[in-house]
Amino acid sequence: MERITIKQASDYVGKEVEIGAWVANKRSSGKIAFLQLRDGTAYFQGVVVKSEVSEEAFQLAKGLNQETSILVRGTIQEDSRSKFGYELVVSDIEVIGESHDYPITPKEHGTEFLMDHRHLWLRSSKQHAIMQIRNEIIRATYEFFNQEGFIKIDPPILTGSAPEGTTELFHTNYFDEEAYLSQSGQLYMEAAAMAFGKVFSFGPTFRAEKSKTRRHLIEFWMMEPEMAFMDQEQSLEVQEQYVAFLVSNVLANCDHALDVLERDREVLKKYTQLPYPRISYDDAVTLLNKNGFDDITWGDDFGSPHETYIANSFEKPVFILNYPKAIKPFYTKPHPTREDVVICSDMIAPEGYGEIIGGSERAVDYDYLLERIREFGLNEEEYAWYLDLRKYGTVPHSGFGLGLERAVTWISGIEHIREAIPFPRLLNRIYP
Repeated sequence: MERITIKQASDYVGKEVEIGAWVANKRSSGKIAFLQLRDGTAYFQGVVVKSEVSEEAFQLAKGLNQETSILVRGTIQEDSRSKFGYELVVSDIEVIGESHDYPITPKEHGTEFLMDHRHLWLRSSKQHAIMQIRNEIIRATYEFFNQEGFIKIDPPILTGSAPEGTTELFHTNYFDEEAYLSQSGQLYMEAAAMAFGKVFSFGPTFRAEKSKTRRHLIEFWMMEPEMAFMDQEQSLEVQEQYVAFLVSNVLANCDHALDVLERDREVLKKYTQLPYPRISYDDAVTLLNKNGFDDITWGDDFGSPHETYIANSFEKPVFILNYPKAIKPFYTKPHPTREDVVICSDMIAPEGYGEIIGGSERAVDYDYLLERIREFGLNEEEYAWYLDLRKYGTVPHSGFGLGLERAVTWISGIEHIREAIPFPRLLNRIYP
């Protein structure tokens, strides 16, 4: 008898198999017990018919507790009543690990209770679906950049300086020196782009930002490509192609997860249609002012209500271009005809999910960068290596960063970013 996973059931119709699984739920109806089984790959039903198993096996099935682990044996058959399409007609059950008084029952639980039990909450069907979509986005990311000729480079997590200032960094001691947990690998990726042309990184980043909004995490994952010999307009094309590719692959490969989350596929399909609209920062401010947002003036950064209104005006992800110089990092390239703005963009997701990508063309003039480093009050010696990139064969180059969890939250259609990462780190939470 071959051991298979639930996901492989379609290849074993009519065959006897063995599956290692957990009992997610159960119900019995007289002479039949129905077991809702999960094994990490999928969920399906095990049917235990009293007349077809031993009395011991039937009583065992009726008495199984939620989350008991079992080896279950039987025959795969088609099940047209379920979305999964298959079920197991059980012939025998072997208990591996008992489970008693499992804390997360089918009833409603408060968010704090579920977060305290995140190590168990991950087993639920909704959380399982979200993690499947997260995994698909990661898989598709590697596929996209590999097929586009990028090479993956891993920047350091411990750094001696901050690419965007030091106010929101986690400080640590690096033997007898000061160090920080990285808030971005971008500066290092610029160095890598000068060596390899097109590069990308994908790893954890940290922001000591005291925010409690549904869009913020303290620890999250960023995907950051950097591209030599590329201007901002070319970078925008890469960004929209990448995001459309992610959505397309989730639609193609996460059918059951989308069903569980009740995500509207027709809405997602809109996001695969290119190009995405573009609006300048100037015009975005005008749009907001004309529609009742008197709290925003030129020079302000946009908040959540502003981003939501702008994105919902287009019903697709939208690029906001060329923000004020005063609110963007020192490395952003100045506009060729205006002193007050820089060449950059944010991609805003529709449906109220806010910024998912930030990007810019990078400044290449040595003297300009040195001046900006001084304006920001940064230590010139710590950035000497970064300035070197402008001394030895600099080229136009652009890059961007996509926050993985924000993308997962948006594509999954869930309310809060805390469910988009296995073990979220929030302002008030580092457990479990």
